[in-house]
This record gives sequence, C-alpha cells and structure tokens, in this order.
Amino acid sequence: MKDAEHWVRGEIRALTAYHVTPAAGFVKLDAMESPYSLPPDMAEELGRVLSGVGINRYPDPTATQLKRVLRESMGIPDRLGILLGNGSDEILMMIAMALAKPGAVMLSVEPSFVMYRMSAAMAGLGYESVPLRDDFSLDLPALLEAVHRARPAVTWLAYPNNPTGNLFAREDVLAVVKASPGLVVVDEAYYPYSGGATLLDEVGRHPNLVLVRTVSKLGLAGLRLGLVTGPDDWLAEFDKLRLPYNVNVLTDAAARFVLARRDVLDAQVARINEERARLEAALDGMPGVRRYPSAANFVLARLPDGPRAFEGLKARGILVRSFQGSHPLLADCLRLTVGTPEENGKLIDALRQAA
Repeated sequence: MKDAEHWVRGEIRALTAYHVTPAAGFVKLDAMESPYSLPPDMAEELGRVLSGVGINRYPDPTATQLKRVLRESMGIPDRLGILLGNGSDEILMMIAMALAKPGAVMLSVEPSFVMYRMSAAMAGLGYESVPLRDDFSLDLPALLEAVHRARPAVTWLAYPNNPTGNLFAREDVLAVVKASPGLVVVDEAYYPYSGGATLLDEVGRHPNLVLVRTVSKLGLAGLRLGLVTGPDDWLAEFDKLRLPYNVNVLTDAAARFVLARRDVLDAQVARINEERARLEAALDGMPGVRRYPSAANFVLARLPDGPRAFEGLKARGILVRSFQGSHPLLADCLRLTVGTPEENGKLIDALRQAA
C-alpha cells in the first residue's frame, strides 16, 4: 500500500490538474493577459532596479513598502487592511483552508472561475453552486435560497465574472452579502476594465465582506501578486495560513517600480478597452454569432459551432479558450482575450472564415 492511490484523498484524485495549453507559435488570446509589455526605456530602467535587489536575503515579511504602493495605486483606504498573496490564487486557498471546518460549505455561481470549486476540494470544503440565468445575470432568488439553506462559510462572486465578462447587478451582490451568515468574497480581478465599477466602497461597511484584486490583468501576470482587503479580524486569521515570504524580492521590487508609474498601465488598459469595443462590433456583425456584454479584457461569444470555430482559429495560428463541455450554459462559447490591434485584426478575419 505504498502507492499514491491508497494515500491521496479521494476528492484530490478526482480532480484534474489546472491545464495550460502550450502557446508557442500562436497568437495567444486564451488567458486574459495584457498583450502589452513595458515600454523599452521603462523595461531597461526596471532591469537596473532589479539588478540591485539582494536576492541572497529573504523578502521583507511585512512587504510594508509594497502594500503602500498598492494602496495608493488601487485607492484602498487606510482603514482597511491588506494581505498579499502569490497571485490571487494563493489568497483563494488561504480563505478556503481557514474556513474548512467539518461540514462547512463554499458557495458560488456557475459558470464562474474554476478555481473556486477546485479550492474547495483541495481544502476539504463542501461546494455548492447556483446556475446563472441564460443571460449570465445572477438568479438572485435561487442564490438567496441556497444561502439560507446551505449557510455557506464562504461565498465567492467575481465582479466582473469570468468567463462571462459581465458585471452582476450591484444591488444583487449586496443582497447576498446582507443575507449571508458567513464570509462573502468579491473577486475584482478584472476591475481595471470595468469602467470603475467596484465594491471597494462597501468593504468595511459589512463585517463579512472582503475584496480580492490582482495585478495580473494590468500587464503584470508574470509577477504573481494578488491582495485581499477587508476587516482586520478576517485578515488576521488568513495571515496565519500565508506561507513565509510568499512574495519574493523581485516581485516586490518590480511591482513597486511599475505601479509607481501607473499612468503607463492605465494607457494600456484604455487601448485594450478601445480594442474590446472594436472586437465587439465585429462580432455583432457576424451572422449567427451572439456576443455577450463584457466589462473585462475579454469577450465571450457563442458561435453556431464553437468547437469547429475553435479548431479553425487554431489552424490559423490563433489560440482562444473553448468552454465546450464545461457547463451547459457555455455550449459553443469561445472566450476571446483582447489583444493588440494587429492581433485583434487577425482574430476578426479568422473568425469570419472559421465561424
């Protein structure tokens, strides 16, 4: 009985590892990354900054300077605490582990970010989900019924939602917060593209609300840096599960350098939003294609034959994300990350041929 099958928990063996499709040689529009790197002069200066970082020493365990820069960059008030993670995925796991009492349940909606369900299994939490409506809005009566019945320890809502791209009605999200006996986590990974829609102003007004953000969608995905902000009593408990020195010295230095020049990132976000509108208009003009409204850096579209279109794009050197088979509401759906103008032009041309 020395084999993994005997000793590994059944719910872990039932999982499928998070898969990333190899993208070498493709126009990569499958992972909601910003298509823009830093301007050459800024990248050169960053190189000089990083060359002076003492990688022989452990990071600042409190990341005091980095938290200050993040607070200023994201408009987080001093009254709210900040806890950092190695990407928001680590924060997700901290929260799941902290609340995984015997019999406890995590609640979310589907389709949404797959890591909510996976983190529940990893931590040993029960998991329940409520289907979104056909237009991907919240089914508030069904969600409130699930809250009252399951009494979840934690409820996750992405705002905007991934992979659908839409913003749930603000009043619906707040109704869930008020009705929930446990924690509600609002995941604002795509906040930069949402036109300023945020629930940050509500954090601190509700004792059970925390908010998660990341720098990944700002063009800094490779740094793996996320944060959770909220009441200190919650963050103090999550901090006990944070691995020592979870934000490395290069990430710390690079994030402080780039976020202090937020105007560069904001200009890139503006270009992506302009290109999102161009992509949406093109999709609206394609026969048989249904494009869903997006407040993120991607667009979800339902095609007459999604799998065929996906393979057609791939044959033309363009990689997007197909959700065929993942959830009934996503049948024939492709998620199209907004790229550069040139990349989007290639995508639009290829879709017209492949759709």
